Amino acid sequence: MNSSVEKKAMSLTITKYEQIWVDGLNRGDVSGADEAFATNCVIHMAGAPDPNLSVSDFKDLVSGLLTAFPDLHTSVNDQMVSGDKVATRWTAIGTHTGPLGGSPPSGNKAKFEGLILDRVVEGQVVERWEQWDQMGMLQQIGLV
Repeated sequence: MNSSVEKKAMSLTITKYEQIWVDGLNRGDVSGADEAFATNCVIHMAGAPDPNLSVSDFKDLVSGLLTAFPDLHTSVNDQMVSGDKVATRWTAIGTHTGPLGGSPPSGNKAKFEGLILDRVVEGQVVERWEQWDQMGMLQQIGLV
C-alpha cells in the first residue's frame, strides 16, 4: 500500500442494505430498494419535487436518473455507523445519454457527490435524509 487513502479504501465496510442498493444502481436496477428500505420509509431529499418521498416515489425519481445516465456508477466513499444512524458519502459518475425530464441527452460526462443520513431498524432504512450536488450535475451536462 502506498498511501493512507488506499488503506482506508481497503478497510471500508459498507452496511448490507447500502451494498444491496448500490449494487442495484450500478446494474441500472432500483429493485434493491425493496430490500434496503422499509415499506413505510420516508426519504427526505432536498431539491426533489416532493421533499418527503415514499419508497415508490424514490424509486421513480432514481429510475429517471438512471434513464438519463444509463452507465451511472455509484461508489461509497465513507460510511459511519452510530447506534441506529448510518452516515454515507457517495460519488456517482455517468454519461448523459438519455433524456432528463424534458431535456435531451447532452452526451456529457458528469461526476457528482452526495451525503446520506439513514435511521436503520432491523437492517432496513426507516428514514433517510439525502442531499446531493444536483446543481453541479446540471452544470456538467450543460443544462445550467
